[in-house]
Amino acid sequence: MARILQRTDKPVILVVNKADNQEIRANAVEFYAIGLGAPYPVSALHGYGTGNLLDAVAQALPAFEQSPEDEDDVPKIAILGRPNAGKSSLLNKLLGYERVIVSDVPGTTRDAIDTTIVYNDEQLVLIDTAGIRRRGKIEPGVEKHSFLRAIKALQRADVCVLLLDATEMVTAQDAHIAGYILEEYKGVMVVVNKWDLIEKDTYTINAFTEQVRAELRFLAYVPVLFISALTGLRAQNVLDTALRIHENRLRRIPTSQLNRFLRDAVERNPPKGARYRALKFFYMTQVSVAPPTFVFFANNAKLVHFTYRRYLENRFREAYPFPGTPLKFIFRSRKDERSGQFGQRL
Repeated sequence: MARILQRTDKPVILVVNKADNQEIRANAVEFYAIGLGAPYPVSALHGYGTGNLLDAVAQALPAFEQSPEDEDDVPKIAILGRPNAGKSSLLNKLLGYERVIVSDVPGTTRDAIDTTIVYNDEQLVLIDTAGIRRRGKIEPGVEKHSFLRAIKALQRADVCVLLLDATEMVTAQDAHIAGYILEEYKGVMVVVNKWDLIEKDTYTINAFTEQVRAELRFLAYVPVLFISALTGLRAQNVLDTALRIHENRLRRIPTSQLNRFLRDAVERNPPKGARYRALKFFYMTQVSVAPPTFVFFANNAKLVHFTYRRYLENRFREAYPFPGTPLKFIFRSRKDERSGQFGQRL
């Protein structure tokens, strides 16, 4: 083995294990005879010498250079779902090769795995995650670590693919995962996998879509796709839809259009204030993207009832759909405008 390694052009580090005492460590100099340079005596059992070994490994590695996939503007798409929903199969199908292990045994994927690809001349990062089970079902140790890694992958993603199993459809846990996504204001799409296992007719896909909409009523604005990661049926539509959602997360609406919308919405359904106190809106503006965030300025933000906030959001989505994109509405009082404090949020 030493002779084979000597003929390579790669750095070689000679490690002498089981150096559990001073006498053995002193005798490690005999390994100079192998011809691979200075030996590093370590004890894997006790941890002796591992620090020096890590320093040697780090020094032997090539210099790190910032690559395009490390930039923050590269869209990151995370695939989330329950165990055995087909997340790893979908990732492999999108990549066109076996990047991750696929097994019928739930919980095969233990960590979030990032893969950079170029799709339609655009660079993307696909993130495969471990299946997320109910909190009460998560066991301490590796499974808990896998759950935390999946949540971190969700937090750094731009668009999340919520993968469902067509043979089971929407479960309570799927709704919980959707809740995690909405808490982070991430772009989201619902993808129903294993569509090849369903007996279908002309009306099947419409019936299943209505069922998904009914079970996930709080995701009414989210695209729903039906695919088969095994056969590749409509699998590429996942990336096309994810990119459209990402574009909407970065979309800006001119203030003039927003104020025309606000004027029309208020005229159609005037807000109701409290007793002897009228609620008046002055104007609205977009203050940020990813997620799109809009601020409504009023005489008193505390008078905005949650039902009216919901009305404004519904009317806004009719005018500007923003498919798959959660919106953040902030209501600010005139006095808050002067003091720099925000009012109520939707």
